[in-house]
Amino acid sequence: MSPLRFLFVAIVAFAAPVLTHAHSDDDHDAALEAVEKKDIRQLADILGSVRDRMPGEVVGIEIERKHGVWYYEFRTVDKAGRIFEVYVDAKTAEIAKIKEK
Repeated sequence: MSPLRFLFVAIVAFAAPVLTHAHSDDDHDAALEAVEKKDIRQLADILGSVRDRMPGEVVGIEIERKHGVWYYEFRTVDKAGRIFEVYVDAKTAEIAKIKEK
């Protein structure tokens, strides 16, 4: 594992007590490259920006690209036990969509 990849994984692992993954190794590599090029914001920055605006506690995170746009997908659980998917634009940190599961 390259030092840069190790650093990225370590940052993700310590940013929140949740599981994070991309859909494939190619997605992971592309996401890492996008962070390095500053095309998207780091997970820690996104979490800091949106955590107070999300319903419930974050229990899972994915990063994915849809129609050329990177999104962090956060899974949250509120106090009533409802599960939500919160899609956040990885470049702007704007919440794009909140969907109850």
